Amino acid sequence: MATLRELMATLGLILDAVGVVIIAGGAVLALVRAAFRHPQDEGERYRRLREDLGRAILLSLEFLIAGDIIRSVVGDPTLLNVSILGLIVLIRTFLSMTLQLEVEGRWPWQRQKEPENP
Repeated sequence: MATLRELMATLGLILDAVGVVIIAGGAVLALVRAAFRHPQDEGERYRRLREDLGRAILLSLEFLIAGDIIRSVVGDPTLLNVSILGLIVLIRTFLSMTLQLEVEGRWPWQRQKEPENP
């Protein structure tokens, strides 16, 4: 049983590391793309930079939440630990939803707008 706990703890840490790498890599990639992008105006460049960075953060939050949940399996299931996990997941989920609204202009449960035909 100790081996399974160690495996789950390691997997949780790996998922956290992947989330951090995605944030860092996404930030670098967003900045590089912004530097070489030739939009009509600076406002467009800034908007696209925010969208690229927001998408990287959204993806990384999914990995961080998964890491938290997996690590909770190996921890002591006390009321305090479960409450802390619930609060962390709630905060990260709220951040994901608001970032998606900002980046895509819609809530996660809303359908994508279909292009209008002339």
